[in-house]
Amino acid sequence: MRYQQTIKPRRGLTITEVLIASLLLVTATVPILKALTSVQATSTKIDYQSKSLMLARAKIEDIRAKSIYGYSTSYSATALSLSGSYLCNVSDTPVSSNLRRITVDAGYDENGNNQFESSEIRVTLDTLIARRW
Repeated sequence: MRYQQTIKPRRGLTITEVLIASLLLVTATVPILKALTSVQATSTKIDYQSKSLMLARAKIEDIRAKSIYGYSTSYSATALSLSGSYLCNVSDTPVSSNLRRITVDAGYDENGNNQFESSEIRVTLDTLIARRW
């Protein structure tokens, strides 16, 4: 009787296979992590811009409401705190005796120095307000 040797299936991975698989995994993970970091930074900027826009609109509406009965009041302000680290500058410029230009510059003060730097996120809105009475 002839003895036949059967080949047993392998039960595991060689060290070379493990190293190659690990290298492929690391190579794929690094770009994904970089992309996620970039997306997070962009998302944060968009959040700051959206809230700055909302606060600037609210400030303009506040000035419009106050100007109905207080048209001659100057609404100019510098480094006015809106909410947390959000600031705004308001410019109030007469255009004529019955018309004024209101410019609201609102943004997030990242470094907390109560001043806008060129690198900080800001939104500028401009409107005209007319004398109503």
